[in-house]
Amino acid sequence: MKEKISIVGAPMDLGQLRRGVDMGPSAIRYAGVVERLESLGYQVDDLGDIEIGRDRLTTDPLTGLRNLEAVVQASTKIADKVDKIMKEGSFPLVLGGDHSIAIGTLAGISKYFKRLGVIWFDAHGDLNTPETSPSGNIHGMPLAVSLGLGETSLTHIGGYCPKIQPENIVIIGARSLDEGEKKLIKERGIKVYSMHEIDRLGIPKVIEETIAYFKDRLDGVHLSLDLDGLDPLYAPGVGTPVEGGLNYRESHLAMEMLFESGIITSVEFVEVNPILDEQNKTGILAVGLLASLFGESLL
Repeated sequence: MKEKISIVGAPMDLGQLRRGVDMGPSAIRYAGVVERLESLGYQVDDLGDIEIGRDRLTTDPLTGLRNLEAVVQASTKIADKVDKIMKEGSFPLVLGGDHSIAIGTLAGISKYFKRLGVIWFDAHGDLNTPETSPSGNIHGMPLAVSLGLGETSLTHIGGYCPKIQPENIVIIGARSLDEGEKKLIKERGIKVYSMHEIDRLGIPKVIEETIAYFKDRLDGVHLSLDLDGLDPLYAPGVGTPVEGGLNYRESHLAMEMLFESGIITSVEFVEVNPILDEQNKTGILAVGLLASLFGESLL
C-alpha cells in the first residue's frame, strides 16, 4: 500500500430512510482512525467531509427512486474528490455514510485502472435496479449502478460507464438478497461467498480464493466494506442489520490477509450509524478493522 493515505468523509444519508448514518464519518474519526493509522507509520491527510445536500424524502416520479437528484449531486462531488486524491498519488480512504457513496467512489477510482476488481463485503448484494428494488432506496443499488445498470444519471457519473465488470466482483458475507439480485448474480456470473460458503469453507479459504481470483488479472482492487457484513452482535450500529454475519476475528483475519496480499488500492467503510450504536462500538470496530487492513499486528 502507498505510504500516504487521504481520508475523506461522505456524510450521506439520502440513499435510505434511517437517519443518523450521516454521522458515521465523525464516529469513525472519534474512535481514533487518524491516530491509529499514523501509529502504523502512514502519512495521513484528513481532508474533512464532502458537503452533502439536505434534500429530504423526495421520490422521482419517473423512476420511483428516493432522493435521486440529491444522490446524483452528492455522488458527483464524491467522484471529483476521489479523482483528485488519485491524481495526487495518494491512497483513498472514504468514510460513509450509506452505501450509495460507492457510486461516487468507484466513479472517481475506476478510470485509473485498466481492470479494477471490487471486494464487496456486505450482508446485501446492493445489485437492485429501479425495476427490481422493493423500496426505491439507492443504497441498495450502487453495485448495479457501477456495472452500468439502472438510472442513466447515476450510471454515467464521472462521464463514463460502466465502472466495473461483473467478472471482477467478489461479494463476501451475503445473507440477504432480493429476487432480482439473485437473478442478476446468476445471469452475470458474479462471484458470491454467502455465509453458507463462509461457514463451510472458513474465512481463510474464502480470502485465499478471492486473492487468487484477482491476483494476476487485475491492476487494482477496491474494498467496499459495509459494517453490516459483520454480525449485529459485533456491529450493532448499522441501518440494516442481518443476523448470522461474520464474527470479530473472522473479519480481522480477512483484513489481515488482504493487507498481506498487497492487492488493495482503495477502501471505503460505510453504514456506521451512531444513533443505532452502543457507545460507538461499531465506530471503534471500524477503526480496528482498518488498522488490520493497513498492517497492524500483534508482533
